Formats: sequence, structure tokens, C-alpha cells
Amino acid sequence: MKELKDIIASNLINLRKSNKLTQLELAEKLNYSDKAISKWERGESIPDVFIIKQLADMYGVSVDYILSDHPLSEKIKQKIKKPTLNNKLIITILSTLGVWLLACIGYITVLFLTHKEYNCWMIWIWALPVCFIVFTVFSGIWGHKQHLFFSITFLVWTLITAIYLQLYRLGFNIWQLYLIGIPLQFATFLSLKFTRKNHEQKIKEEETEPLDL
Repeated sequence: MKELKDIIASNLINLRKSNKLTQLELAEKLNYSDKAISKWERGESIPDVFIIKQLADMYGVSVDYILSDHPLSEKIKQKIKKPTLNNKLIITILSTLGVWLLACIGYITVLFLTHKEYNCWMIWIWALPVCFIVFTVFSGIWGHKQHLFFSITFLVWTLITAIYLQLYRLGFNIWQLYLIGIPLQFATFLSLKFTRKNHEQKIKEEETEPLDL
């Protein structure tokens, strides 16, 4: 009879491969190192119960499925992962469309009240950083570090551009505002890198004391 760690290892391999994920891609989604994923799949250690629950939710299976000895059925293969990816994409797109819908309503309202189109175009400029705020929030929720970095980067520069253009309309040509973006860009990079190192340190500590289920 297989040991529990071997059963879990086999199921984790089948589930990951069925979702066409590499160990590195899965590690990024879980905020774990690919070394930890490799140890789980070799049966050298067992992920803690919270990670098992997270994996079960991600793959669309039950915790009991991961802990049980059985082959991966075709029904499970069709069920896992893709709906989750589609749902995330749909939620992000709908949220972004909501921003542009509000921008359209604002544009039409201002145009109707003032009858001067030149007063309205800044609404589209301000919609850009708002869109990237939405991207940043969802990137943080979904745990995509690379997406989070790029969304924060675009947020910083589009926000600075919006502020610059708004002030330019008032007669202030303060191009020095763009200098603020440089330290913010470095701060974003270092912050995400520091967060990743903390996760890796946590993983190493957990790997030294594997949890026996």
C-alpha cells in the first residue's frame, strides 16, 4: 500500500500536468519556490493543509481527492483549472469595461452641461490610471507577481501623466513630476523582490519541518 506522501505526490503531478503547468508556474501562483513543488511531487515532503486546500480549490477538486489513491479521471481533467482562468479573465475585463463605461458617462455628462468638448478630454486620460488600479488589485488577488509589477509600473506613469496634463491645462508646465516616477519604479521592483524573498525564506523553514498528515 502506498504511503500518504506518495499518494499526494502522484496526485499533485497528475493535476499539474493536466493543467499544463510547469513547476515554476505553479510555484508563482502559490507564492512558493519551484524547489518546494519539486519536493512535494517527489514525496520528500508534504504541503501543509492550507496549501492542500488551496491546490484543491485551484484545480477544482476536493481535498479528499488529493489525499486518495486513484488515477486522474477524464471528468476531473475537463473540470480543473480552465474555468478558473476564464473566470479571472472575465472578472478583470468586466471591471475594466466598468471603468470605461463610467468614463463615457462622465464625458457625456460634462459635454452636455458645458457644451465644450475641450473640457472633457481629460476624463479619458484619468481613466487610464484608474484602469491600472483595477489591474493592480486583481493582479494582487490572483497572485501574479509579474503582472503586478507591470500593472503598478503603468499605474505610476499614467498617473503622473494625468497629473502633469491636468496642471498643464492650468498653465503649469511641471515636467519635473516625471522624476518622481523613477524612485517609485525602483521602490516597486525592490518591494516585490523583497516580498518574494520572504516567501522563499518561509518555504525553506517549512521544508525543514515537513507536516505529517
